[in-house]
Amino acid sequence: MGTITVGNENSTPIDVYYEDLGAGRPVVLLSGWPFDARSWEPQLHPLLDAGYRVVTPDRRGFGRSSAATVGYDFDTLSADVDVLLRELDLRDATLVGFSLGTGEVARYIGRFGTERLRSAVLMESLTPGFGKADDNPSGVDQAGIDGVQQAILDDRFAWLTGMMGNFLNLDDYQGTLVSEDTVRAMWSAGASSSPYATWACPQMWLEDFRSDLERFDVPTLITHGTADRILSIDGQGHRAHDALPAARYVEIDGGPHINPVTHTAEVNRELLRFLADPS
Repeated sequence: MGTITVGNENSTPIDVYYEDLGAGRPVVLLSGWPFDARSWEPQLHPLLDAGYRVVTPDRRGFGRSSAATVGYDFDTLSADVDVLLRELDLRDATLVGFSLGTGEVARYIGRFGTERLRSAVLMESLTPGFGKADDNPSGVDQAGIDGVQQAILDDRFAWLTGMMGNFLNLDDYQGTLVSEDTVRAMWSAGASSSPYATWACPQMWLEDFRSDLERFDVPTLITHGTADRILSIDGQGHRAHDALPAARYVEIDGGPHINPVTHTAEVNRELLRFLADPS
């Protein structure tokens, strides 16, 4: 529906595409990697039906945004979010992040505060950090990131096919909670992303968000799937709640990483409950 310019690369602008639908209190949905705003389709209709204004940007390098080769760090991506909120003059908004998008939510609040926000939602959270550490033995290290990036360089499409299995726990849920048609559509969306952006984003997995979380002063919802094979519930969900003990914390029973697709009813129920009453 629209674009905003968030920077330049050489002679061309870097434009972020967004859709701005409905009326009412704004809800801004920040997608996971390597997908774009189309991944929020299971949430779009319920949010519009409930009377919310739904804003869905495509992160730079993904979807219909510019395929830049710069800016794949959380400072830059959160600044892109800030430009969007200021350009649309969004206030009393709820910022919802999924997976990589939770890092954008955290860094946005860490850098820009909560003046424009009513609340925040972290789904399958990277926070407080995904790096391997004594308190996070299931986290990722540089060698793991290097392996992912090499697999993307070697054959991005084959890599994506393999990832879909663990994103959605297809060995358990294909044909029941997720159709082959949905898997194909999501694969196509991931495949259409910028090859460079897809490769660049894993380096951000080592980011530390503890200082950003200290600036959270709005009601926050944390949801996490108990069967997430990408960001484990012990390594990420529980630690995110420990870092934000005042947040409302909900486990999605049996939920894989992309549980807004497989466990849509549960996720939407909790999201709508929180939006209606975040206290």
